[in-house]
Order: sequence, then structure tokens, then C-alpha cells
Amino acid sequence: MAVIAHLEIPAESFELGRILEMESGTTLELENMVPLGEKAVPFFSISEDVRQTFEETVRDHPSVEGIEEISRHEDTLLYSLDWNVARDVFFQGILETEAHILGATGGSNVWEFEIRFPTHEGLNEFQEFCSNAHIGLTVNRIYNPTKPSAGMWYGLTVAQRDAILLAVDGGYYSIPRRMSTQDLADELGISDQAVTERLRRAIVTLVENTLAAMEEESETAELTRIGDTAAE
Repeated sequence: MAVIAHLEIPAESFELGRILEMESGTTLELENMVPLGEKAVPFFSISEDVRQTFEETVRDHPSVEGIEEISRHEDTLLYSLDWNVARDVFFQGILETEAHILGATGGSNVWEFEIRFPTHEGLNEFQEFCSNAHIGLTVNRIYNPTKPSAGMWYGLTVAQRDAILLAVDGGYYSIPRRMSTQDLADELGISDQAVTERLRRAIVTLVENTLAAMEEESETAELTRIGDTAAE
């Protein structure tokens, strides 16, 4: 059975982390990793206020062959990076164990990864690989989600997770309500309509990847049991 691990690794311990080394307080988010032949092209997002420093730092790195701005939305920019993945032992370990990166967030010192491994043994092999390569790896959590594609946060985006956590902690769902939709909008820096839509999507996603998925799994198991009983 596949397992998903939430890992932490020092930025200085792997090539991509060193390439994307930024000033303190800057956060990068890995949006996707697309394999192209022998290469793996990462797509990641950054904020507009660090764009110039980021581009200069990354272009000067010897492992980088090119960097391109793909799109921008408000103050967030999406980049693709053409780099020599063969020089990154950490990513070679991911490839060798046939693991898949579900998401990653990096800062100036530490990167956090969500990685799906085909089996628990595959995760053990990856940990041994990193140990032999002297890569400091910390495994914070290992789990088997009801829907493996949902990831550690049950399919929620960072924005949806932040919104629903703020709503619950702030008393948006309390009786009487301690926080209004406008209060949430002000805290998140978006419109009240955007808050409503973000919360709606978050709730739907949570239900689909927890209650609905568990019900579907239960129904499948029951049909299998009935079929096995009939076969006897």
C-alpha cells in the first residue's frame, strides 16, 4: 500500500535547495515537477517583492541552464526552472524509489516535502539512500490517506487551509458568531465574496476527500464481501 511522508530537509543538503537559497523570510512553493526526458522541470511560485533578487540569485547558479516566468496572478509569479537534476542526489533518490512529490515549500533554511511512496518499504529505502548520501532528513509524519491523491491536507490548497483554520479559530462558525465574513476578508486581504467562495471550496474538498471517500471505500468493501460470500 502506498504511503505519504511529510519530510523536512535543510536547504543546503540538496542541489535545488542551494539553487533556490533566498533571504530570510522568503518562501517558495513548488507547484509541480514535470519529467522531460532525463530532466525534471520544477514549477514554483514566489511573491513579486523578491522577484529581482530571486532571478539574479538563481541565474548565477552553475547548475541552472535557464529560468522563465510562466505567469503571474496579482503579486504571485510562477516560474519554470531548467536545471541539471542529475547533480541533485536527493532527487535521484526520489527517482530511484519511484516516489512522487505531491508538494513542497521552501524557506531560507529548511524545505518541507510531501512525497508519496509506492510502499512503506520504498520509504525505508529512500531513508537509507539519504542516510548513505549524508543527507539530513527528518520524517515528521507518515500516513495512508483515504484518497492517496488528496495529499497530507486532504486536497486543500494552502489558501483554503489558511481560510478555514482562521474561520474556525476566529469564531466564524461559533454561535453567536464572533467573526464576520468581512473580518475574514480583511484578515486574508481578499474580498468578502472571495472568502465565501474559498470556504465553500474548502468544505466541499474536505467532505469529498474524507466522508465521501470513506463511504465509497466502505461500499466497495461491502460489495467485495458479498461477492466473496456468494462465491463460497
